[in-house]
Amino acid sequence: MPYEQIRLEKLHRMKDFIEANIYKEIAPLRTEAWVTKEPVSFTEKETGHYLTLAAGDKWGELWDCAWFHFTGEVPSSAHGDKIVLLIDVNGELCVVDHAGTPTQGLTNVNSEFELALGKPGKRVVEVTDQALGTEQINIWADAGCNDLFGHYRSGTLKEATIASCDEEALALYYDVEVLLELAEQLEDDAVRKARILQALYDVSLLLVDWSPDLIKQARHILAVPLGKQNGDVELTISAIGHAHIDLAWLWPIRETIRKGARSFATVLRNLEKYPDYIFGASQPQLYQWMKVYYPKLYEQIKQRIAEGRWEVQGGMWVEPDSNIPSGESLVRQVIHGKRFFADEFGKDVRTLWVPDIFGYSPTLPQILQQANIDYVMTQKLSWSEYNDHPHHTFYWQGIDGSKILTHLPPEDTYNSPAAPRSIKKIEREYYDKNISEHSLMLFGIGDGGGGPGEEHLERLEREKNLLGLSPVVQETSIEFFDKLAVSADQYKTWVGELYLEKHQGTLTSQARNKRFNRLLEIALRELEFAATLTMIKGIKPYPANELDTIWKEVMLYQFHDILPGSSIGRVYEESLERYHKMLNQVERWIEEHYQALSRHLGLSGVTFFNSLPWSREKWVSNHDNWKKITLPPMGYHSLGEAANMDDLAKSPLRAEPELLENDILSVSFQPDGTIRSIYDKENQRETIAAGSSANQLTIYHDHGDGWDFPSDYRSTIHMQPELLTVQCHTEGPTASINHIYQYGNSTIEQSICLTLNSRRLDFKTKANWQESNKMLRTSFPLHIRSTHVHCDIQFGYMERPTHRNTSWDFAKDEISAHQWIDMSEPNYGVALLNDCKYGHRAEGNELDINLLRSSGSPDPDADRAEHAFTYSFYPHQGDFIAGDVYKEGYELNVPVRSTELEGAQQNNNTSSFVQIEGNHVMLATLKKAENDNDIIIRLYETSGSHSQVQLLLNIDVEEIIETNLLEEPKQAIDLGQPIRFQPFEIKTFKVKWE
Repeated sequence: MPYEQIRLEKLHRMKDFIEANIYKEIAPLRTEAWVTKEPVSFTEKETGHYLTLAAGDKWGELWDCAWFHFTGEVPSSAHGDKIVLLIDVNGELCVVDHAGTPTQGLTNVNSEFELALGKPGKRVVEVTDQALGTEQINIWADAGCNDLFGHYRSGTLKEATIASCDEEALALYYDVEVLLELAEQLEDDAVRKARILQALYDVSLLLVDWSPDLIKQARHILAVPLGKQNGDVELTISAIGHAHIDLAWLWPIRETIRKGARSFATVLRNLEKYPDYIFGASQPQLYQWMKVYYPKLYEQIKQRIAEGRWEVQGGMWVEPDSNIPSGESLVRQVIHGKRFFADEFGKDVRTLWVPDIFGYSPTLPQILQQANIDYVMTQKLSWSEYNDHPHHTFYWQGIDGSKILTHLPPEDTYNSPAAPRSIKKIEREYYDKNISEHSLMLFGIGDGGGGPGEEHLERLEREKNLLGLSPVVQETSIEFFDKLAVSADQYKTWVGELYLEKHQGTLTSQARNKRFNRLLEIALRELEFAATLTMIKGIKPYPANELDTIWKEVMLYQFHDILPGSSIGRVYEESLERYHKMLNQVERWIEEHYQALSRHLGLSGVTFFNSLPWSREKWVSNHDNWKKITLPPMGYHSLGEAANMDDLAKSPLRAEPELLENDILSVSFQPDGTIRSIYDKENQRETIAAGSSANQLTIYHDHGDGWDFPSDYRSTIHMQPELLTVQCHTEGPTASINHIYQYGNSTIEQSICLTLNSRRLDFKTKANWQESNKMLRTSFPLHIRSTHVHCDIQFGYMERPTHRNTSWDFAKDEISAHQWIDMSEPNYGVALLNDCKYGHRAEGNELDINLLRSSGSPDPDADRAEHAFTYSFYPHQGDFIAGDVYKEGYELNVPVRSTELEGAQQNNNTSSFVQIEGNHVMLATLKKAENDNDIIIRLYETSGSHSQVQLLLNIDVEEIIETNLLEEPKQAIDLGQPIRFQPFEIKTFKVKWE
């Protein structure tokens, strides 16, 4: 029959017919369950609500847990057969052995998944290859009443039966499946396609009946097209099994621990069955959970890692968001991630494995390079909405010039079905196939875990070197990358951030989590500074274990579906409670260390501490008198009994309903509370565009979700809150106007403050936000003209356009910035500072901050709560570098600390512990070294210029060595010589003290 006339529907029906004959149910299983609301251990498995179940019986609601007990007997009629169990509880299930150690994960067949990528269900448990007919079935399994993605699928038992498995039929099924899909992927006029379809058609003529002999004949026919191999090849695909597991998303963190056990147990069983199978998994946090909760399973994982068939991937503690965490957070992710894999498995991981994060900070290449990480793997850029990233294999260059080899799997997924269509898509769409002979494929069921199943591995057995497809080799990702690097001189370079043109809402969603993350990053820096000083003085031991524990939990919450705000509500209920407790604990420790230090130094009364590496001024009240004190860099000022030094009686402070003024700025208001003018008296410069209103609090309709808001939100009807009350107040060196606004069920309170001698206008805000599907923003139209803004990011800044000339510019309508965003002319500029916001917009002459979003999914109560935050308006002479904007950003975020001991200090007492002589270098971290009592000092260049500074330490130094971020030595340093920095360079020093 001419192959053109062979109907594909007939061949697909044949494939379905074969599948229906693989398993034959031969006896039911008796099913019992003990249901609980939260997971219980194996030893407590019979403590829940007891049920006996038959197919169709309900056992739970969403997030319920249960221990299932399946019992039965293989009938004598099955003697000699391969016996399996078919189990589907409409949830996720983990089969355990007699000691409660996970042995296999099962997933309900109707679990939500992108079916184009494959079937997510895993329901087969193997019992014996050759039954005696007397086997007793006695199996326990731990269940969650949720599917892979946290959805509820009726909570009923679907099936629990003993069945025989026809292994030849199973093999025939995959023979047919692979060849049929290969034929569909080939060109219509290809000879190879014609021969495959003819062979399949011949098999379909055989299988009008069903018998072992006919199955053997069918497999014999298909062995011919399956046996045809390639000659010389142009592209080889490296395939590695993967189970991407979000540490929280549409399920709580506690369920992730069980997802890990289910997924990893399944991997271990398949490694036993398929000798070519290589699997990889990232995230030390996940391995740590296995070590704690499933120690015997963990030992099996360690054996496979030592054998080389299980690859540990990704040199960070979790797969974190990279837009929001601080630079030091990203460093700690690398330090703890690499250290765990080295300590536990003896492996030095050389890849950053972030397949699913929502944009990539251009600081990362330098961090990775300084942590001995050579490669980056991701695929999320394929989600961009307006522009295709032009490369799959390329060098990514960061803000400092560091480059790192990066690969985006051309299949654009980490959930590859490993099918012929996967291979053909890679061949078609690999942008760099003209210069690269290698591409990566990540196969398995991911996001909710599960990993590769039988179907993936059976396909790969047939696709090793199948004519018509590029050959596929199962190997580790590091083997792939090392091959890729051989042609390094051929690859193009992408400079700057890898901006994801999607998920910009994650810069703002779940604002309270973002605020706590910022507060803890700042507090941990302070604690490490204080604890290092008390360690050096011999006052208190350094709390290394306590800091490690808190850092690891902070890093967990920086996971790319937690900190960005894209998880269900329960995740945030739990993280907010933990954030609150951790922050309180860190603040108590800071106080304890500063009190101990003050006592040791013989200080009494009130002592103020400054952990920033420059002098800063602070107004303080001393016995009802105000005075301005100067705190030395990274030092203290103990307040003496001297008389009031500042006469505020003639202060130029004014606070009136339409005017706020100090000695530098004059701010005038409209009747609706917006700002008409911010006049810089010192520079005789108006900062607000004529005829405009600044601090325009605006509410937009936002029917997006936790990830995205509508791109045209500004074109729709928008609203302003109504100003209800205005109160004016002056106290000491501060003048403020307090506005209370109302919108719908929400209130917004703003205290707009000016302080004497300061050019910073602070907007201290409290919002009781109770709106749904709304977004709150504020904007400042400036009397500034610039085609670019500069945005604070980790260890530096980056430039972004204020125009929409190209589709690339248009896509970056919402941009990330940490502590500040600045628009400057060469001789003057304005910065917006903040203490916990990340989403910004800059177009034309307007700067805009995204303050709150209350989307409806996946958390219907997102940000409907009380919030506190501050943003500030900071005009300055010169551009943002001359204006030291980065210092103002730090001063807003890093409070001056104080402690008080009984007694009165007769004279001011002040001293520095560390000083930096020179400009544009920030001391990011001062802490104890990871492996000894040496001190680690981390600096970075802030201006994007070649700089040099002198580091002055008020301690006896035996030796100072420059290290990489892992604290491994590079070279000895002479403190008497200046330290030279390349633009944005990070430098780490290890100080041995006497």
